[in-house]
Amino acid sequence: MSAACAAVSSSADVSDCARERALELLRVCDPFEKAAGVTALRDAVRDGAAHWHPARQFLCGDGEHEAGIPGRPATPQLVSPRELKQRAVTSVDGRAALLHALAHIEFNAINLALDALWRFDGLPSAYYDDWLQVAAEEAYHFSLLVSHLRTLGDRYDYGCFPAHDGLWDMARRTSGDWLARLALVPRTLEARGLDASPPIKAKLSSAGDKAGAAILDIILRDEIGHVAIGNRWYRWGCERAGCEPVETYARLAAQYGAPRLRGPFNLEARRAAGFDDAELAALQAGE
Repeated sequence: MSAACAAVSSSADVSDCARERALELLRVCDPFEKAAGVTALRDAVRDGAAHWHPARQFLCGDGEHEAGIPGRPATPQLVSPRELKQRAVTSVDGRAALLHALAHIEFNAINLALDALWRFDGLPSAYYDDWLQVAAEEAYHFSLLVSHLRTLGDRYDYGCFPAHDGLWDMARRTSGDWLARLALVPRTLEARGLDASPPIKAKLSSAGDKAGAAILDIILRDEIGHVAIGNRWYRWGCERAGCEPVETYARLAAQYGAPRLRGPFNLEARRAAGFDDAELAALQAGE
């Protein structure tokens, strides 16, 4: 399969193309419109009103389809991670900042899943079904977090704090390499959420935020499934290409400048998400 950068390869009717709709949703700037649209697209695919058309390729060599990707609201302001203030969660403002950071991650995750749908052609329909389900669940997480954020006060809503763009930066780097995208986004950056979730939940619980802690439980449960999807398709791709998964991961991580991962690792969640003993041993050896 290739990154979708060629002329449309089929003259068949594609008016019901779910991949094109995913591209349209990726360009939507309003986060709540995007989240609702993802849920509607999932329902349309389930009901047979939209279909994947895996063979379809989209023009992008002239930049036509890359324009406006991803669609974002005017805020939050995107800054370097070093510019983000550290705030204690014992204060309302600190708790709001933490919830906002989590909501921003989930918004980026919606975009990442949508990008995985339109950009890469020639894959089994099950691949597209999987990533649409991921997009819908990320939209649900985003909505939960923003709704809870708003309960902290009128001044709090998505966009009220600055944020960084680390997740989408890796999406840009891997836009032309499907296997690298799987290796370095769901299996690396999103898998870090499995490690981070328990200490974040503990912070919210210690601050008396039981509702926020409950949302973290939902997110961890679903993210295990998302990382498992990444693992499954990464291994499928390695098998198809005749390459060894652990060695290939190390090569791709070096090639695309993936961040070095440091513990503590949530080994129980990572095992549940499909990382095997060899992968976990390599992960721990790389600390």
